[in-house]
Amino acid sequence: MEVPVRGVGDVADYIDSRPGIRGRAGIIWWLLLGGLFLEALANSAMSAGLNPMTEDLSLSAGEVALLTSLSSWVALFFNPIGGAIADRIGRVPPLIAAKVLAVLGAVLACTATGVIQVAFGRAFVGMAYGIDFAIAMAMLAEFTPKRYAARLNTWQGIWYTAVSLNLVLAIIFYQLGTGDSIWRYLLGACGVVALVLLILQSRYLVESPTWQARKGRLVGAAKSMSRIYSEKFVAEETPTDEAQGPATANKGVKNLGLIFRGTYLPRTILASTVQLVQSIQYFGVGWYLPIIAVALFGTDFVFNTVGSLVFNVFGIIGGFASAWLSTKIGQRIASKWGFLIVFVVLVVFGLAYDKLPLWLGFLLPSLFILCHSVGPAANGKSLSSLSFRSELRATANGFIGAIGAFGAALGLLIFPLLQDAVGLGPTFLIVAIFPFAAFIVCTVIKWEPTRAEVNVDEETDAPQFASPPQQAPLH
Repeated sequence: MEVPVRGVGDVADYIDSRPGIRGRAGIIWWLLLGGLFLEALANSAMSAGLNPMTEDLSLSAGEVALLTSLSSWVALFFNPIGGAIADRIGRVPPLIAAKVLAVLGAVLACTATGVIQVAFGRAFVGMAYGIDFAIAMAMLAEFTPKRYAARLNTWQGIWYTAVSLNLVLAIIFYQLGTGDSIWRYLLGACGVVALVLLILQSRYLVESPTWQARKGRLVGAAKSMSRIYSEKFVAEETPTDEAQGPATANKGVKNLGLIFRGTYLPRTILASTVQLVQSIQYFGVGWYLPIIAVALFGTDFVFNTVGSLVFNVFGIIGGFASAWLSTKIGQRIASKWGFLIVFVVLVVFGLAYDKLPLWLGFLLPSLFILCHSVGPAANGKSLSSLSFRSELRATANGFIGAIGAFGAALGLLIFPLLQDAVGLGPTFLIVAIFPFAAFIVCTVIKWEPTRAEVNVDEETDAPQFASPPQQAPLH
């Protein structure tokens, strides 16, 4: 039996009717999450190997700040670039390009003989990270039935799984006697993962039929649906006055202006705030857990790494639980209370970190990571991906992802500099200001994508400034 594709409504309705994310769609879904796994692995490789790298390359505090934040500064620019490209030409080509960049970055960094070569490697990683995250989250949203929308938060559990794996690798490489060169092995492992993903994504990814349909490319959408769901889909002409959904935004990068208009403006503010602040609090505190562990527990590498691993296990628990929690109470509410608890933890840490008993020294960072991952960390990118129409989704993700990258770069940059200038305790107190401000924003703005009654691709009150799409010719 042939299934007609007359517009994005047919595609969205079919995907929303699916009983789960299975078959080729399931493979695509997990391969997209694999790209996010790679980003986490690449970021945490620098974190776990930072102290040995500092010794190995005799890095100054300024060089440490540069190398740790560089990929985020680069991602800040490549998030919107990747998103705009994906909304214009499609999702798959830039995703594949991102893996090529990740392989190059890993090779450059792990074979570096000095700071400059490491910096170039991290710049390539930042390009890959910026491109991939904006597009992968958008594409995940387009393959996910509406009633399973909260499952987008699974990316956060994947993130902490990658971070934890990286810490396990650090212990293994250390036991093998790599010494201060351990960071090279950690960065090299990222290159291997990037190469495997490059091969698998090139083989199995299929272009998003939701994006194709919103662009009026119905023949392509039908072919993609047929490949993904193993049914026969055919494109059918629809009279212009019966076109499904609002007019398509076909203004390229100018589409960005739509997310600051009408119903989209509060969604943009909410998603941007959650994304910015979760990045600051994670990369200003969570990313530096191996260094914080030194301040709490001493200088034994294996003990500190195991301590950091314990912290991140709570991230795995929170990350995978976030999908369940967001289904129950909504993504905004989960973010709101997560921010408040993180604020309290940072204040306690800031006032008494050097007086804490060992058990509390483990408990507070674990609580920080748990509440961060179950709430705002998972929802920052999911809120963005679920709040905008398909032809705007990657562009919006790119812009909001750039804000997140700015937050990450700011957190990575200010932590070592503030710690050097005012000490660890006052640094925690300064960072605590941000989650409290985000708690207020999440209280004021009420948008909740998991509770929306209409698929965002079919919203008729969404901002628009383009004529209805031209239907693709039938063949």
